Amino acid sequence: MHKKDLSLLVLILVVGTVVALINPRFLLVGNLSNTLNQVGLFGIFSIAEAFVIIIGGIELSVGSVIALLGVLFIDLIVNHDVNWVLAFAIIIAAGLVIGLVHGTLVTRMKIQPFVVTLCGLLIYRGAARYYTEDSTAGFGFGASFPTLEWLTAGRTNVLGFPLPHSVVALVVVAAIAWVVLHRSVFGRYLYAVGKNEEAARYSGIRANRVMISAYIICGGLTAFSAILIAMYTRSISPAVHGSFYELYAIAAAVLGGCSLRGGEGSIVGVVLGTVLLQVLQNLVNLLGIPSSLNFAVMGTVILIGVLADQYISQRGRHGAAKGRV
Repeated sequence: MHKKDLSLLVLILVVGTVVALINPRFLLVGNLSNTLNQVGLFGIFSIAEAFVIIIGGIELSVGSVIALLGVLFIDLIVNHDVNWVLAFAIIIAAGLVIGLVHGTLVTRMKIQPFVVTLCGLLIYRGAARYYTEDSTAGFGFGASFPTLEWLTAGRTNVLGFPLPHSVVALVVVAAIAWVVLHRSVFGRYLYAVGKNEEAARYSGIRANRVMISAYIICGGLTAFSAILIAMYTRSISPAVHGSFYELYAIAAAVLGGCSLRGGEGSIVGVVLGTVLLQVLQNLVNLLGIPSSLNFAVMGTVILIGVLADQYISQRGRHGAAKGRV
């Protein structure tokens, strides 16, 4: 575990202890299970965001993609009687295509990632609202998919604790992502491109292909999140569903040590960042603080993370300069 990750873990334990002392309800089994469920749901698309941030990009359309693909998934299985396995595959494929389009626009057309994904944010949100005629999409009375519901939104009793399956999904995704990022040649390519794209090209790395792959991975994982969240909420109002989720993802990634300049970050850190955000949100709820302040918390967290990154980076450069002297 990196020093950053260890520091974040200590911070989580401190914040959790403070929350428990302020309000003992934090330690109730039901509250812990619900908090873990939120960690699972938010952690997967935060990992998706991390892949793009590591290559020096940004993905601002996460929330809109979750809204659009969530609406499409519910429509397929409820209104068109598509087998849920096939619907699952279709939605994942749609996410991969979205990632491919974003990656291609960034690399081949040389459009800034901020512009590409900001346009995506508007396009996908608008498409979801148009597709549903701005009405709520959900499960009709009596509509039931027991196997799918158990797999995506169910909980398994482990030593008396109801463990949400979303956390199990997060553990699996995080383990695979950890191997890809930290134990594979492709992972080294991702970090190299994020650190210095030109240097990566000169060293023989196909930077465009690596960057497109990162966006494709992000799209696929976001689509997976869209399905889990759709099954958890069971209804989607496309005007607000997934709103500001990209901020949660960016905040979790930044807290987890991902530099917005690219080339840094770890999967363990992103997961811990997600845990910290959800503990803070739980604190806001338990203290009865207006939920509108959630956004203020997210903004403050991102700002602190960026300032810390800047400070560490400047100290590193200053130390390197001293060493050369």
